[in-house]
Amino acid sequence: MSKNAIVLKNITKTFKLKNLNTTTFRQLLTSFGGNKNRHKSITALNNINLKIKHGETIGIIGRNGSGKSTLINIIMQSIKPDHGGTVKTNGKIIRLALGLGIDNNLTARDNIYINGSVLGLSFKKIGKIFDEIISFAGLEEFVDTKVKFYSKGMKQRLFFSIAMHTEADILLLDEFFGGTGDQEFKIKSDQAFKEKILEGKTIVIVSHSMPTIEKYCDRTIWLHKGNIVEMGASNEITELYLNKFKNKPIGKAAKR
Repeated sequence: MSKNAIVLKNITKTFKLKNLNTTTFRQLLTSFGGNKNRHKSITALNNINLKIKHGETIGIIGRNGSGKSTLINIIMQSIKPDHGGTVKTNGKIIRLALGLGIDNNLTARDNIYINGSVLGLSFKKIGKIFDEIISFAGLEEFVDTKVKFYSKGMKQRLFFSIAMHTEADILLLDEFFGGTGDQEFKIKSDQAFKEKILEGKTIVIVSHSMPTIEKYCDRTIWLHKGNIVEMGASNEITELYLNKFKNKPIGKAAKR
């Protein structure tokens, strides 16, 4: 088996969008009449080359619109890169994001079985760990309550408790952390994350939280406008990143 879990070569991704910025009827007619400018090209990723080893935890940081989500989708092979780019992965890949896949109109019981199966668990295995999932999430009194009546913290605890049992070789964690309950739950979820999610797996973490990146990631990539600006030891890269935007909003509050 290759020592690399993920290999990306010459990855560029260009999206062509229709130019809908027409302000007059004449411009609208022109847009239908062979105007070469009616389409706008956006380069989301530009010549990305990356190797991630088996068992490595790597972080991806960058402002909104930097290409993080596109890169995750390329690794998942849910979208294809431009001609000439290649993606090679070794092992089963699953993407996790807090709340992703949770159906508000279903109960915790139903969500556990549905999400558990999506994460690669058999119904037999889910049945064996069902009580453990409910207990860890602290939802014993709400097993058959529809999730739409849960608080945000309860929903996140439920999904985390399901996710820590995932059976995959490569995990893509897209803003997976944050707001998962009170201090007691945060402590035990951190321990469970290290023991059940990180152990023996290849992890890619996309996050706006620099402490999270520094805590878990061996290496970190800083993306900006589709390009890798820096790549290296996580504490060094996050320091460079924070210094760059020291007096500017970062992350979800940043202007595109």
